[in-house]
Amino acid sequence: MEKLRVLLADDHAIIRDGLKQILADTEDLAVAGEAANGHDLLHLVREQAWDVLVLDISMPGRNGLDLIRLVREEQPRLPILILSMHHEEQYAVRALHAGASGYLTKESDADLLVHAIRRVARGGVYVSDTVAELMARGLMPTTHELPHTSLSDREYQIFHMLVMGQGLTEIANELSLSVKTISTHKTRILQKMAMTNTSELIRYAVAHNLVEAGDL
Repeated sequence: MEKLRVLLADDHAIIRDGLKQILADTEDLAVAGEAANGHDLLHLVREQAWDVLVLDISMPGRNGLDLIRLVREEQPRLPILILSMHHEEQYAVRALHAGASGYLTKESDADLLVHAIRRVARGGVYVSDTVAELMARGLMPTTHELPHTSLSDREYQIFHMLVMGQGLTEIANELSLSVKTISTHKTRILQKMAMTNTSELIRYAVAHNLVEAGDL
């Protein structure tokens, strides 16, 4: 049996090595390519054919949600499974709306990962019961939309980094942007969410399960 070619994009070598070992034990899946950043990922997507992409939402330099859209432009039929450290409430719905075929957290067991890869590779969609419920709620009309849903993908990424305790300079370095740009984004985030400081953002994030208090 010819194995499905899996492209793995994660900036942590230890994660890539672990996933390669997991897929090495399957009869139908194999990691045929690896990328540690967005630039390498897009190069591989353009140069070769793949059966499925397993993508970390937090890649250096580029917003993972942007990468989903860019990959979609290059290879519209390439299934994308997001494998992330972030809890489903934080990014899953945004990732699926951006064009991902599934979302799985890195806390999931190996069997579930293999099942999810196979499912999206066959053209299906993989979502957990939690994500399905979140999406169902998103389809229901509401009169009071939560403030964080008005943020752009970039603003939401910076919002999440702020509530996790990262400073403006650290965020700027990680995203390859200027401190002034990050400061401007922060100002817009506070305005859109009708808040005045980072402490309020943190309390909001904890209250709405966008981050766990134990992670702070």
